[in-house]
Amino acid sequence: MHLDATFYALVGLILFFVLIAYLKVPGMIGKALDARAEKIGNELTEAKRLREEAQGLVAEYQRKRKDAEAEAAGIVAAAQREAEMLTAEAKQKTEEYVARRTALSEQKIKQAESDAINAVRSAAVDLAIAAAEKVVAAKADAGAQSDLFKKALGEVKARLN
Repeated sequence: MHLDATFYALVGLILFFVLIAYLKVPGMIGKALDARAEKIGNELTEAKRLREEAQGLVAEYQRKRKDAEAEAAGIVAAAQREAEMLTAEAKQKTEEYVARRTALSEQKIKQAESDAINAVRSAAVDLAIAAAEKVVAAKADAGAQSDLFKKALGEVKARLN
């Protein structure tokens, strides 16, 4: 029989398969693949856990953000109410101040009018007295003046006692 290269290739292939079976390479490959599959499964489980944890954190931060926005809106509303209250209070105080100033000004005007009227009356009385003195002095002689003086002196003594 003549042995050619094909025969030797077949014998080598058979020996290779026998050697692989003897060394239990398919079992080792299966174990390696099983270990790798288990490792990938664990990684997937870990990834799912991390994803759920991340989603929980996202939900928590969104809730915190909404709470913070609500709190900020409350603060803004409170600030607006306080500003409106301060504005109303300032307006009321300004109106009261203007009313007080107006009343004070009116009171000063009335006092000035009263003072002016009294000054005019006083000047009129002084002018009337001066005119009366001139008229009395021109019309009265020495005797009449002496009688008027005695009469006025008697009235003063009577009022003093």
